[in-house]
Amino acid sequence: MKKKFLNLLNQPITNSYLKSIDKKNIKNEYFYNLSVTFNTKNFLVSLSKPVDPKKQYTDKYAHRASQSLTMQKAFSSVAKKLQNRFKPKLSMEIGSNDGVFLKNFDKKKIVAVEPCLNLARITQKLGYKTYPKFWNKSLANKILKNKKKYDLIYSANTISHIPNLKETFDSIYKTLSDEGVFVFEDPYMGSVLKMNSYDQFYDEHVHVFSLIAISNLLKESNLKVFDVDLLSTHGGSTRFYASKFNSKYKPSKKVKKLKSREIKQGLDKFLTYKKFAIRVKNSKKDLINLLKKLKAKGKKVISYGATYKSATIFNYCNIGSDLIEYVLDSTKNKQGKYTPGKHILIKPSQDSIPKDVDYAFLGAWNFLKEIKKKEIKFLKRGGKFITHVPKIKIISF
Repeated sequence: MKKKFLNLLNQPITNSYLKSIDKKNIKNEYFYNLSVTFNTKNFLVSLSKPVDPKKQYTDKYAHRASQSLTMQKAFSSVAKKLQNRFKPKLSMEIGSNDGVFLKNFDKKKIVAVEPCLNLARITQKLGYKTYPKFWNKSLANKILKNKKKYDLIYSANTISHIPNLKETFDSIYKTLSDEGVFVFEDPYMGSVLKMNSYDQFYDEHVHVFSLIAISNLLKESNLKVFDVDLLSTHGGSTRFYASKFNSKYKPSKKVKKLKSREIKQGLDKFLTYKKFAIRVKNSKKDLINLLKKLKAKGKKVISYGATYKSATIFNYCNIGSDLIEYVLDSTKNKQGKYTPGKHILIKPSQDSIPKDVDYAFLGAWNFLKEIKKKEIKFLKRGGKFITHVPKIKIISF
């Protein structure tokens, strides 16, 4: 049974950056209600009504993983780790984006799945076999026509985007070799609760996983979790290592330890999520009050990073250009456009945050370490950052 615990109100598709804010564009902008549920049977946290993926993953998809130095290093590291540990002869990546993970593999030993045509073209030009389609039973059957199964199937920040997890995992089982491993990483529900990072909920994040939920879901497809890594990426993620139920892999001590921790944290209890929803409402009130006070004092406030997460915050808290003057972002195909829903102008990042800026809201709070290093001049001259995790606070030098 699914029980609703959080309503983040009407939200736009987070990848829909408007080229202009004329009446026609604003009128055609798509909105949906972002409500979050808890499944009392398998403990999965999901959006109550997912958006049609065809509206989200188009040939204009904006996110480029390679444009973050942090993510380049992270994907290079995990690629080497997986190759050294499992020594796969044939690998696959589901949700390959612009090839940031693929580039660490021999072109003959890996294939990619990427439904966004603009991104699929990038990896195709790099020489990687890429299927420009959504991962499902039909595509799995097409891939299996080569009569080869995969020793490693990897996916980062993609499995949580797929509404039909049963079909997804059934198709993984079918495509995986008998002793093959399925490794996937996505935002972690335990971290969301700990950090109060409600901005992890947006249209693409159909689900936010816990180990206990994933274990229940994989079991239905004759798969099991045998290892797990807790990661700092994206504000707290989990990397799950799964295999066929009868494979040689046995659950590690880390799996047992994390399951025990999740039970203590109450990730299997609806009350835990109701308490979280109360904290979210308080966070909203505190953020709005802070921004209004700064505005009244004549302070100039911008946002740092036109992230999907910040779209959730701005629309839920009703924060527009009256409180946030503009957004700085290094992604070229976001620059000169306007944020989804609240229509705040996105400007190119400079060598340093402009001198007339007093405060910068951290839309990309999960890259705080990288941002502080880059924007040391801003901090040294008295500039301050604002964050909402784990609570509203100001960060200075």
